[in-house]
Amino acid sequence: MSDTLSRLADMLEARKQADPASSYVARLYARGLDTILKKIGEEATEMVVAAKNGDRQQIVYETADLWFHCMVMLASQGVRPEEVLDELVRREGLSGLAEKASRGDQ
Repeated sequence: MSDTLSRLADMLEARKQADPASSYVARLYARGLDTILKKIGEEATEMVVAAKNGDRQQIVYETADLWFHCMVMLASQGVRPEEVLDELVRREGLSGLAEKASRGDQ
């Protein structure tokens, strides 16, 4: 699975050099972080609606859109998906409550 994310991250990195007129991702980068974050919000809402409606295929489709746009945001911030996967591995086996407490979150 991480190979897919790594390949996608490489493609997203390459799109930073692409012409915004020829690449959707390059256009997102050119428009800036606020546009990328707005798109994540839109995709998250669409995923929630799909889940609420119980449409399995739509849940998969909208989650893929959400993950993709999160990957665009990560690339825009210089974060590789492997870093996120490493954090998930670090949390594996931890109680969610214990993990949250270790960050000082209330």
